[in-house]
Amino acid sequence: MKTVKTIYNRRSFLKVSALSGGGMLLGISWLSESQASGVPTGAGVSAPANWTELNGFVQITPDNVIRIMSPNPEGGQGVKTSMPMIVAEELDVDWQTIVIEQAGLDTKHFTRQFIGGSQAIRIGWKPLRTAGAAARQMLRQAAANAWNVPLDEVTTKAGTLLHAKSGKSATYGAMASAAATLPVPKDVSLKSVKDFTLVGTSRKNVDGLKIVTGKPLYGIDVQRPGMLIAMIVHPPAFGLKIKAVNDAAARQLPGIRDVFTVKSMHDDYERQFFDTAQFPEVVAIVGNSTWEVMQAKKALKITWEPFAEYTEKKDMMGRKVTATIPAGLEDTAEHRAKIAEVSRRPATVRRRDGDPETAFKNAANVLERTYTGPHLAHNCMEPMNFFAHVTDERAELIGPLQKPEFTEKALSARLGMPLEKIDIQMTRLGGGFGRRSYAHWLLEAALISQRMKAPVKLVYSREDDMTSGIYRSSYSATYRAALDADNNLIAFHVRAGGVPEPPLFPDRFPAGAVDNYLAEDWSINTNITVGSFRAPRSNFMAAAEQSFLDELAEVAGKDPIAFRLELLKRAKEKPVGKNNDYDPDRYAGVLELVREKSDWERQKKTKHLGVAAYFNHDTYAAHVLELDIKDGQPIVQRVCAAVDCGIVINPIAAQNMIEGSVVDGVGTALFGKMTFTKGVPDAQNFDRYRMIRHNEAPKKIDVHFVQNEIAPTGMGEPAYPPVFAAVANALYKATGKRFYDQPFSEGLEKSS
Repeated sequence: MKTVKTIYNRRSFLKVSALSGGGMLLGISWLSESQASGVPTGAGVSAPANWTELNGFVQITPDNVIRIMSPNPEGGQGVKTSMPMIVAEELDVDWQTIVIEQAGLDTKHFTRQFIGGSQAIRIGWKPLRTAGAAARQMLRQAAANAWNVPLDEVTTKAGTLLHAKSGKSATYGAMASAAATLPVPKDVSLKSVKDFTLVGTSRKNVDGLKIVTGKPLYGIDVQRPGMLIAMIVHPPAFGLKIKAVNDAAARQLPGIRDVFTVKSMHDDYERQFFDTAQFPEVVAIVGNSTWEVMQAKKALKITWEPFAEYTEKKDMMGRKVTATIPAGLEDTAEHRAKIAEVSRRPATVRRRDGDPETAFKNAANVLERTYTGPHLAHNCMEPMNFFAHVTDERAELIGPLQKPEFTEKALSARLGMPLEKIDIQMTRLGGGFGRRSYAHWLLEAALISQRMKAPVKLVYSREDDMTSGIYRSSYSATYRAALDADNNLIAFHVRAGGVPEPPLFPDRFPAGAVDNYLAEDWSINTNITVGSFRAPRSNFMAAAEQSFLDELAEVAGKDPIAFRLELLKRAKEKPVGKNNDYDPDRYAGVLELVREKSDWERQKKTKHLGVAAYFNHDTYAAHVLELDIKDGQPIVQRVCAAVDCGIVINPIAAQNMIEGSVVDGVGTALFGKMTFTKGVPDAQNFDRYRMIRHNEAPKKIDVHFVQNEIAPTGMGEPAYPPVFAAVANALYKATGKRFYDQPFSEGLEKSS
């Protein structure tokens, strides 16, 4: 049992109040003391201290209804189930009797009310436990006072308070009102991991039944009396803006209420980190039904013109920057030419260990390879949408978004309405992983409603969504390795860049395992908007790094797993540098586990196996992927996954996340690509943007967890990046050809 502080001060960890009808309302403002200096986010930015806070409520009524509010948006990663599980564990309640509800945006009681970077569980672990334990202790104290017995003699079991000596008992609800009058304890005792009865057991998704039975859960489901439907038209190419709108024909069509332009952000607005919108001015069409509005879209005649280069002021979580948006209609072919040119120029050195230049000069053998990855579109199954009803008195908004805390600030500035008059309700996300962090469509919906003086649901078509940006950057990375005469690795050099952001993580493996190490990066500006994409930057760097290490192991004449373990042993026993951001033991642990569970030593002799391992978002993951080539097409037979995410809160949910990561990774590695011609996205729907199909998913996926008692970390993203390299390395075994450029299916077509 561990005693922890409840951090009861001006940024109070716990606040308690009595409900008007009796009972207790426990407000939880979770603050992780250990994260006060900031945590790395999915976008690789150091976040401020207050970014580590989470909050929610435990509500107990006199009739013993225990309601746990889940503050963070649910995007399929399972936080609406797992986070309440942590509270319930320490609160000591029967899981089957709890009511769990999605909280709305409430910046007075909640902080860090968003999802991203696979950080929810890691940051919430201690605060959530402390919240449950503090509530339990207050209930015990209320019972001790009522029964006139020592606190230590009052125990709990499944939401019931017990006093063994007197035989007295009471439900939590019976003591809730009295507990609400007590001060929050300064110290509480947390359970030992060995005493957990809920955490570590598999629990079904609390929304599972609603999902499979089609109950309204998503923004697209919202219906209100008198609600109008709105859609938008944005410029057809990056680099263009609206010049003139001829809406005469559209206005004559049945059911059309209005057509007008909407500017989501003022030119002088200082954008926050997630206020990205390539097309801040669009044409809005409003009508009675989706079909009628879609017909009016076709009847619009809009003239477009190129925009001139301009700048945007940005507040990147406290870091003030001015971003330049270049003019022009960009081509993927031009991007590639620029990459080839820039990659030959001097780059920015991010880390240097030893004397890599001399080591390469004296090397017996040098291996150099370049890897590329294209822009990628998110393609969420639920298109972007939001409901808005804006009046002079208040703004009500309902829909799917990842960062409501940040979006609310932009909305307040645009509407000129104070935050206390804005109510944002979060629905379940029908896909996200970054795409719904940039909620300019929420601003558009609000402005349309304000103009129409009516409730409005804005819906993007698939084409609207796929062509309006927030793509993954396109990347390129060149790796060099120097070997001595005995095939020992003596120097390592990585030079990576992108359009527009570099993907480099200079302190990740194999940094720390090589005496002479150099990491550099570069970037190329663009007017094509990019943003977070599942495991940002890691999804490319893992593919490049782990593919290169596989080829390097072959050149050195070593087994690929043994080669990685050899480097990790060096990083543990004689590390180079002080900023290595991984634990060699835990990294080696997933490799050893996946080697065992995949039967690597035996299966590699007869089957086409590819291995890859990676550390990102505080979690370690390794995959062994087996595939065959049939009629020129890859058939993924099996993927064996090993993951170290510390304590696994909800095993079945964690397993689901890994399986989803594998399927998603296989599909994106083989098929994912977005290109541009004169600023126009070449794929505008699924007829051109290739997604993985059911029959192309792995035939079998085995998931194994490293068992330990380390504080848990996230599972939404970490298992995704190493899939790419596992595919590439297995393809090499099956075809005898190395794959350097994504998507790999194009390389297969050229070789067949």
